[in-house]
Amino acid sequence: MTAEAPMALALSYGRLIPVTVHFDDLDALGLLHNARYPVLVERAWAEFWQGHGFAFEGDWAAAEDACNAVKELRIGYEAPVTRPGTYAVHLWLERLGNTGLTYGFRFCSEDGALTYAQGARVLVRLDAATLRPAPWSERFRAVGRELLRPAD
Repeated sequence: MTAEAPMALALSYGRLIPVTVHFDDLDALGLLHNARYPVLVERAWAEFWQGHGFAFEGDWAAAEDACNAVKELRIGYEAPVTRPGTYAVHLWLERLGNTGLTYGFRFCSEDGALTYAQGARVLVRLDAATLRPAPWSERFRAVGRELLRPAD
């Protein structure tokens, strides 16, 4: 089970995962450095998947569904993060294909009410031996379907 932030805002899709911004994540002006947002989002995803029994091993073959590569990353910054503390990442899947997926995210206040940054990342599942696209496991797809954002 993943730890989820207390929610003042009811989410209609996805999950809200708490993350911590530390003093050394801030730049010389006291703002969360732009390169730290994707790192914190990645940590939230890792916590989510590990909470569902998926291991992130150093061995590519053992990694199975975690053997993937980023094809694209898009992020827009909405408001500055100006202090260390507890925040949250709202995670969801936009698309779950056979060998790829697109996930959406918002870096937000702990309760999910204020958005600091948002974006999307495209991942491709890789075969550990060939590094060619490979299908996600059915177990991975079952958990992923729970995160799919409803069509507008």
